[in-house]
Amino acid sequence: MKAGCFKQWAAGVAVMALPVLAQAQAADPKPWQLNMGKGVTHLSQNAYEAHMLALWICVVIGVLVFGAMAVAMFRFRHSKGAKPDTSFTHSTKLEIIWTVVPVALLVLMAFPATSKLINMYDTRDAEMTVKITGYQWMWKYDYLGEDVGFTSRLDRTSDEIRQSGAQPNMADNPHYLLDVDNMLVLPTDTKIRFVITADDVIHAWWVPALGWKQDAIPGIVNEAWTEIEAPGIYRGQCAELCGKDHGFMPIVVKAVPKDEYRQWLASQRGTPDAEAPVVPAGAEGNAPAQLDPQMLEDIQQGDEPTVPVDAAPDAPAEEAAAPEAAPVAG
Repeated sequence: MKAGCFKQWAAGVAVMALPVLAQAQAADPKPWQLNMGKGVTHLSQNAYEAHMLALWICVVIGVLVFGAMAVAMFRFRHSKGAKPDTSFTHSTKLEIIWTVVPVALLVLMAFPATSKLINMYDTRDAEMTVKITGYQWMWKYDYLGEDVGFTSRLDRTSDEIRQSGAQPNMADNPHYLLDVDNMLVLPTDTKIRFVITADDVIHAWWVPALGWKQDAIPGIVNEAWTEIEAPGIYRGQCAELCGKDHGFMPIVVKAVPKDEYRQWLASQRGTPDAEAPVVPAGAEGNAPAQLDPQMLEDIQQGDEPTVPVDAAPDAPAEEAAAPEAAPVAG
């Protein structure tokens, strides 16, 4: 009997100690993870702080309540001759205490939660905008104002494994069903606004490391924003049941420094490097960095380029025009 009681007490202590052992995890969820992660954005850290505040308040309440129950059951048990108090039926002071204390705790938690929730929806002063459109069963990303857009769907390797019936494992396929053919590339330390919608059914765009989830609804445009603080690759999934392949609609965000992002964006647009010389179509060799627009138009049309007067080189002596002959008298 005593051994059974000891096991129960040990289990209770272990449960109460979980918040102490549950340190913040990495950005992406891990197997057997005990606590939510801090993420890599200001919003995700706000959510983590609000979670930890509520968690510790609940821990204190749990310790007090279960501690009082343990003391009552141990000190006033029947084997020690304790007699129940049958006269206690009402206490105004006690009712006031157990009403006021929970209300005060809720108000205490409401202030930081409300301010952080308002901040989560403040998309003003964003430096760039990405439009996200959900389809069955892929995502389309458009960098508004940059003339860059592409679709992102489950990568071929994961698709082949799931359709072949092979058994994947973490050693050979660490990101099975969580890899895509085209990642969403974003710059770090940049406030990015997202406009999110769908083309067919309701989807939900969710990357845990960013700290929020937003529904993608046909005919409705929802907004969200993020500012990624650390470079890396962060994975997520569609979080709204959207059909038979709902589980095969991953999201991969690649956060890179601003300089690397600008290079990637230029490569997606197909524009040459800013430092590279401008070579007209069909021409060979290195052209000057600056060309007169009229010259460029003539070259592209196959005509002899018209050289501006102020830029024309000195004419060779043999090509100099001969002086006009004097008229012969009749």
